[in-house]
Amino acid sequence: MERVSLYAANRMIGGSDAVVASLPARAVGTSYPDRIIHMLLTSSEPLADSDLRPILILGGSGFIGTRLAALLKDRHIPFRIGDLRKSESFPEHWSECDVRRRESLTDLVSGAAAIVNLAAAHRDDVRPISLYRETNVDGASEVCAAARCAGIQKIVFTSSVAVYGFQPAPVDESGPFAPFNEYGKTKLEAEGIYRSWAQEDPSRTLVIVRPTVVFGEGNRGNVYNLLHQIATGRFLMVGPGNNVKSMAYVGNVAAFLVHALTLGPGARVFNYVDGPDMDTRTLVAHIRHCLNRRGTNLRLPKTAALAAGHLLDAVAHLTGRTFPISAIRVRKFCESTQFRADRISQTGFVPPFSLSDGLNRTIRFDFPDKVTKASEIAVGSGSGTIVEH
Repeated sequence: MERVSLYAANRMIGGSDAVVASLPARAVGTSYPDRIIHMLLTSSEPLADSDLRPILILGGSGFIGTRLAALLKDRHIPFRIGDLRKSESFPEHWSECDVRRRESLTDLVSGAAAIVNLAAAHRDDVRPISLYRETNVDGASEVCAAARCAGIQKIVFTSSVAVYGFQPAPVDESGPFAPFNEYGKTKLEAEGIYRSWAQEDPSRTLVIVRPTVVFGEGNRGNVYNLLHQIATGRFLMVGPGNNVKSMAYVGNVAAFLVHALTLGPGARVFNYVDGPDMDTRTLVAHIRHCLNRRGTNLRLPKTAALAAGHLLDAVAHLTGRTFPISAIRVRKFCESTQFRADRISQTGFVPPFSLSDGLNRTIRFDFPDKVTKASEIAVGSGSGTIVEH
């Protein structure tokens, strides 16, 4: 392998020069990739190929997993993808895997340096409902068992801010915890399984990451639905729009997952949020500006929207059909969902993109024919206002 410079080491962990310079000594352990990062920063000797053991990305064919795999590839860190669905972007790295079945994990974990588990049942309309427990809880047990057998000492697990439920004020990693659906409940239970695994051996590393709603290029989740409704002129504000939303850009989430792989022994939990938070009116105004769409003062009362959501839920239950509107989606849209993520900065991580960068990139990618030629927009720090320049 060629000798790697400080700049190359910096790029491997997905940060800036400030990230590398401020990486705490206690954060670097002795296992791979901790050892690789440490050697890159402190040694003049090149690494041997034998040092490059792969990172296993479970659920790596999905939205976040694909971005994580791309970062690892760019930084010449070998990886494997285990997923039920074939990876469209990295088919040569993919093997079929079901986290609910240990025999499906055995070959994949063998020789791996670390596991990043992104696999989850997460949609609002998963049926049967038992799939949440089978995938999120039973899957966690199987992943930990496979890690024990393979001697893997590092796991990064993506949980969710859904473990907090709806809270009246921004919450940090200490809670309180009040999950309102099976997704949040099973994610919280899975965290306990991973914590038990970490407590078995003080040399093990566990990083639990709880992202808020994640958006980005090519994703077809709730943020895309909002973008599409505005782009096509079908958006109607529900409620006054003064509720505040925490959001996360996929490019930053993937970069933090790479950074998490450099942390040393112990169990850590991080919320992931890209600030500053915006209220829904500001977010909608930002999107409308980018798409050159005029707004309307029409609003649908929250009570009416909830009634429609409950009606469609009943129809869905009777017919087996799914609808883009449900009571829980209306509630999610109208509630404030704010989370504190102060712990991340203590690790030296610097997000490569601002929140407005992420929004602009996503809009340009998904709606190239509708983007205004006007200059970029930045979200005003702390104020939730939009600054045009």
